[in-house]
Amino acid sequence: MLYNILVHAHAGLRWIVLILLLVAIVTAFRKWQGRDDYTTGDNKLYLWALIAVHTQVLLGLVLYFLSPKVQFDPSYFSDKVYRFFTVEHITGMLIAAVLITIGRSRSRRMSGAIRKHKTVFIFFGIGLLLILASIPWPGRIPGATWF
Repeated sequence: MLYNILVHAHAGLRWIVLILLLVAIVTAFRKWQGRDDYTTGDNKLYLWALIAVHTQVLLGLVLYFLSPKVQFDPSYFSDKVYRFFTVEHITGMLIAAVLITIGRSRSRRMSGAIRKHKTVFIFFGIGLLLILASIPWPGRIPGATWF
């Protein structure tokens, strides 16, 4: 019961994370290219995107240790689903979360709005690409769902 609730929460929160990251990336790109100021609204948007990513990672880590799809027996690594959830999914997502965290942290310490927006754009953008590559999309992983 708890496992199913966590799986659905993790799958649903994915959409909030993707939307916030996409909005943050588009905002950062437009403001970087337009040479606009770094406002408190930008700061809040980038922070909320970071919080959503971290919340998703925490849910994912709990699921990692509860999931029957995560198996550490070497014989399971030849199975696409077990290998994906045991190694590929968590590795890609953790690297993405680290990059997004680094981008947010660096941008806060920088001087100059243009450099801040550029940093957010690059780190959040690479993080988003890793997230998209690491999501168990329907059709890619058997049994994966949209929500």
